[in-house]
Amino acid sequence: MARRRYAVVGTGSRAERHVHAIAVEHADTCELVAFADVNRTRMNVHNERLAELGLGPVPAYDAADFPKMLDEQRVDVVVVTTVDRFHDRYVVEALDAGRDVVTEKPMTTDVPSARKVLDAVHRNGGNVTVTFNYRYNPIHEKVRALLADGAVGEIGSVHFEWLLDTRHGADYFRRWHRDKANSGGLVVHKSTHHFDLLNWWVGSVPDTVYAQGRLFFYGHENGERHGYTDDDRFAIDLTRDDWLRRLYLDARHEDGYRRDRNPFDPGVSIEDDVSVLVRYASGATLTYHLTAYSPWEGYRLMVNGSRGRLELEVVENSWVSGQNPSVHGVGASPEQGWAKLSVQRLFEEREEIPLEYDREGHGGADRRMVDALYGPAGQQDPLGRRATHHDGVLSLLTGFAANRSFSTGGPVRVADLLDLRRP
Repeated sequence: MARRRYAVVGTGSRAERHVHAIAVEHADTCELVAFADVNRTRMNVHNERLAELGLGPVPAYDAADFPKMLDEQRVDVVVVTTVDRFHDRYVVEALDAGRDVVTEKPMTTDVPSARKVLDAVHRNGGNVTVTFNYRYNPIHEKVRALLADGAVGEIGSVHFEWLLDTRHGADYFRRWHRDKANSGGLVVHKSTHHFDLLNWWVGSVPDTVYAQGRLFFYGHENGERHGYTDDDRFAIDLTRDDWLRRLYLDARHEDGYRRDRNPFDPGVSIEDDVSVLVRYASGATLTYHLTAYSPWEGYRLMVNGSRGRLELEVVENSWVSGQNPSVHGVGASPEQGWAKLSVQRLFEEREEIPLEYDREGHGGADRRMVDALYGPAGQQDPLGRRATHHDGVLSLLTGFAANRSFSTGGPVRVADLLDLRRP
C-alpha cells in the first residue's frame, strides 16, 4: 500500500508531535514531504531534528507558496499547526485543492471562518480531522462509555470545572494567544477541548449560552494590583530549554515573535476567569468554569441523571514549585497526579471505578491519538473518537456564543450565530 504524503504548515512547537508521528512512528503508512511557514529558521530547526533522528530533510516552503507546495510535492494530507487565526485559510485552500486536512484545535477562531470551512467541505467533499486528543484519554473514554451505557440514566445537568495552574495558565499570556484576534480567547482556544468532551459525553449540542468572563489575574493592571509584575516565578528563560531556544529565540530575528513575554505586560485582550451556562438541545444544562491562575492543575466533572450521579476528579499537578516554568506538561511537572471516578446510582452506595492514571502526554492521549490518525486505515473506533469538521464546529459554538455573551451581557442562541442546518 502506498504511503500517504503529508505536509505540515506551521512549524512551532505544536508541530513536533505530528512531525515525529509521521516521519518516525508511522513511517510505514506515512511520508513527510514538506514544511511551510513564514519563518525559515523554525523549518530548519525541524529539519535539524529529523537529521538528529537519522532522517533526511524535507523541502521548506514560504507560507505564501502553499499552493505551489501542494502541487510540487503531490501532497495528500495537510497538517495545520499554525497560529489559530490562520487555520481556516490553510484548511480551505487545501480542501479546494482536493487534499484532506488534519488540523489542530480550535478548527477556527470566529463564526465567519467557521462558515468558510463548512462551505469548503460542502463544496469539495474533503475530509477534515480535528485533533481532539482528550477524546483519546482512557479516563475520558471510560466516562463516555459509562454515560452512553446509561450509568446515570438520562442526563439532567453537568458541572465542569477546569483549573490551569500558574505554570500552564501563564503561558497563554506570554504567547500570541494573549491577543484575542489570534486565538479567540481561552474560551475558544482552550475550552474548545472541554466543550468537545461535553458534547461527546452528553450526546447533544449547545442551544443557548450565557457567559461572564474577565481578566482578573494577568495583564499589567492586575499585575500591579496583586504585586506580581516583576515576580521571577512567572518569568521564563528560553535558554534553559534547547528546543525552545532553537525554535523561538534563535528564530526571533526573522519575524520578531516573542515566546517569552511577561504575562503581566500590557496588551492582553483575553480573559483568565470564565463562567458559562449552557442549555443543550436535549434539555440538559451545564455550568462550566475555567480558571487560568490556580495553584494546582486539574478538573472536576459531575453529571446528574435520572438514575444517579457520576463524579470525576483529576489532579494533573498538585502544586507549582515556581522553578523553570518555561514548559508545561510532564517534563516540567514532577508533582504526582491522580484521578478518581465514581458512579452512585439512586438508592445504592457509591461505586468506585478502577482507573490507571497515565502521566504520559495528556494521560496517554497524545500517543493514542497519533496512532489512530497516522496508523493503518480501517481502525475500529466504537466510541467515535475521531473528530470531523462537524465536531470541530460544534466544539466552537459554545465558545463563540460565550464571547458574544461577554460583549452583550445577555444569553445567546447558538443558531443565531451559525445555523448548521444551512448546507
